[in-house]
Amino acid sequence: MATRVDFYQLSRDPVERVAAMLARKVLQAGQRLLVVSGDPGQRAVIGRELWRGGPEEFLANGEADAGQAERQPILLSDKVEAANGANMVLLADGQWRPEALQFERALLLFGAAETEAARALWRELDGAEEVAREIHKQDEAGRWRAGA
Repeated sequence: MATRVDFYQLSRDPVERVAAMLARKVLQAGQRLLVVSGDPGQRAVIGRELWRGGPEEFLANGEADAGQAERQPILLSDKVEAANGANMVLLADGQWRPEALQFERALLLFGAAETEAARALWRELDGAEEVAREIHKQDEAGRWRAGA
């Protein structure tokens, strides 16, 4: 199975807003998502942002250890284990986990503090069999631009 790794360089919007934007796209595509962060506080903020959209826009989600994880369209966890059957993983804390390569698509969100680690990972994955990479950067107007 090939994995596409998307690098999202955070420069304008906070991680929770970008995570919600990406989660919305995943659900619109009929997929499920696993959101991983080792920081329980960050997961809580992301969870609130996902619910915040109002009745027509909210993104149902739950913590992996809260029960009925398999029913959650968006599962928040500190582990790269998709109890909800997700084939996409979003790494919200900027920390790469090699288990992400078991998914069809891995979304790595990283800020200024994680830039060097993201660059090293980009180089490490260069030429890796069954891995495609793409970088996404946000412009001043808030639009995301993809590159290779």
